[in-house]
Amino acid sequence: MSDHILSRDDGHVRILQIHRPDKKNALTRAMYTALSEGLEDASTNASVRVVILKGEAGVFTAGNDLMDFMQDPPSIGAEPMPPVERFMRALMACTKPVIASVDGLAIGIGTTLLLHCDLVYCSENARFKTPFVDLALAPEFGSSQLLPGRVGRALAGELLLLGTEWDYQRAVEKNLVTAHIPAQDLDARVLNLAQTLAAKAPAAVRQAKALMAMEQEPLLDRIVREGEAFTALLRSPEFQEAATAFMERRAPDFSKFNA
Repeated sequence: MSDHILSRDDGHVRILQIHRPDKKNALTRAMYTALSEGLEDASTNASVRVVILKGEAGVFTAGNDLMDFMQDPPSIGAEPMPPVERFMRALMACTKPVIASVDGLAIGIGTTLLLHCDLVYCSENARFKTPFVDLALAPEFGSSQLLPGRVGRALAGELLLLGTEWDYQRAVEKNLVTAHIPAQDLDARVLNLAQTLAAKAPAAVRQAKALMAMEQEPLLDRIVREGEAFTALLRSPEFQEAATAFMERRAPDFSKFNA
């Protein structure tokens, strides 16, 4: 793993930290590869139930390292797969919930990747900017579809056309992020939220995430799909534990179940 990506597990929570403060956490190909490996392992590792993606105090990521980027510009969809594409595919395909913790700059892909996370928390130091047009480039990794769907087309134009920088208040107000947490509390609160999520029934969490990540479909088709999942989970040992705990008036213990 790259020296600029720190990975550790806190119980059932995998923490992936971008650690290149001297370059404002600008991302290189090696860093994308390391992040990919951490996410890919989390998807299949039964001991990992939740992933936190974070940067340094004061900076999430300034986006791509332009020097590294220009040495080998990625061709998305080509073979071999560019490291940045591998990372984004690993993020999108991660079977475990991914929580982003944003303190400081989230530039370019630093904002784009948030659209693919399940929960996003930011401090008052957070700044969001997608300067693709300013760099004579186009939006990336589905942001031209996902961002208008999230904030509305007119507001998406502020980010994707004008390159306007959003502060944390606008990001919270317009649903780019889940919520604001004061900077001094961000790490502890996000870890606590991740641990709370990790303590829930792992199969049910994975199924809920998978359903939310699916493409839009006719509502009745989705109801049938949810019903099939609901019925299957009714037969699961996890549900038996939840029902027994309810009857016994205690908190359920899902620690014995694999993620």
